[in-house]
Amino acid sequence: MPALIAATAAGQTQAAQAEPAQAEPAQAEPAQAETARAKKVYRIGVISASIDGKPQRTNGHTWHFAQYFHPEVNLAAIKKFLDPGSARMFERYLRSGRYTFDQLPFPDTRITHVYANPADGLENYIQAFPGVRIAKSLAELVEAVDAVWLGDASGRGNDHFDLVAPALKRGLPTFCDKPIGGSVAGTRRILDLARASNAPIMSSSLFRHQFGMEQALRLRDAGEAGPLQFVLASMAGGYSPSGWFIYGQHPIWTVVTLCGPGAEAVSMYAREATAHALVTYPDRNPAEVWYGRPDMSGQYCHTSVHFTRQVYQFTPAIEGDFWYGHHYEMFRMAHTFRDMIRTGKPPVPAREILEVTAIVHAAAKSLKERGRLVELKEVME
Repeated sequence: MPALIAATAAGQTQAAQAEPAQAEPAQAEPAQAETARAKKVYRIGVISASIDGKPQRTNGHTWHFAQYFHPEVNLAAIKKFLDPGSARMFERYLRSGRYTFDQLPFPDTRITHVYANPADGLENYIQAFPGVRIAKSLAELVEAVDAVWLGDASGRGNDHFDLVAPALKRGLPTFCDKPIGGSVAGTRRILDLARASNAPIMSSSLFRHQFGMEQALRLRDAGEAGPLQFVLASMAGGYSPSGWFIYGQHPIWTVVTLCGPGAEAVSMYAREATAHALVTYPDRNPAEVWYGRPDMSGQYCHTSVHFTRQVYQFTPAIEGDFWYGHHYEMFRMAHTFRDMIRTGKPPVPAREILEVTAIVHAAAKSLKERGRLVELKEVME
């Protein structure tokens, strides 16, 4: 607080002595504001992105990821509209009283509206999540909610700007799924609008929120294992040139989360269903991405974090249970967004979000140019 000049301080002292009763309401205001926040239920608007104009009827990033914000689900509808594996996960993990992390369901959030264009599948969604209404337009949705969650399971992000722009212009806290903008220019456009509108924005991969990732970051920040030397971020699934722009985001998010921003260049080589990318830095050791690793069946991804005195390795699983770990990483991502709604503070720096997109596109450029080391500035200009 700025220092007060002597005359002002003296005047305030005299006023306080003359009117002592006026001090009590001023002291009560913070407590009243805190009580009001504690009672508030944040209204979440869910948007389902399309894939080249085709709807994602059972978009896992709106059905599975966003369900944490709603106090109740209709399991009969879940079993009717989702595949058997997803239905089992809802019953055994996502909505089981044994796996609440002492946090679920969130006491202060509720999905109130959902929107998609085309709107195919939304009637099923509102049956599964009682009380949710279908918004006929984005304008209707953003006027009725406190925050927006844009989910996109398999799209390239080319429709994301148009879908989140109305929310950002209103200053609403917004989650914009990866790949956030489809291209470096598209990503920068979304981030620039969020900054200009003073709207908190979050974009992330689930890999950032894994239990093992949290432990790796604790080891890194504590320094007890020595300085970080190298990261190998591996992922299962077959590599394809088109799939790289969607699913290649995941291991790149792992690298940026652990190594931080400041990458200089990337080189990528691909053969058949496997790709290797080397991310280099001007001031630290490189990191490697192995996409299409063949021995990851049942675990989806694997990360090796090399410190000078320890190698820490993890998968999404917790105590060998992949689905429990998958539940945890989805919960943590939803919890992080919830914290942003409550505090207004973005959890991921815009620089990191933009750099992930730039690395993905620089790697694709490298592949086309026979593995040449492509500097990020080549795709960011």
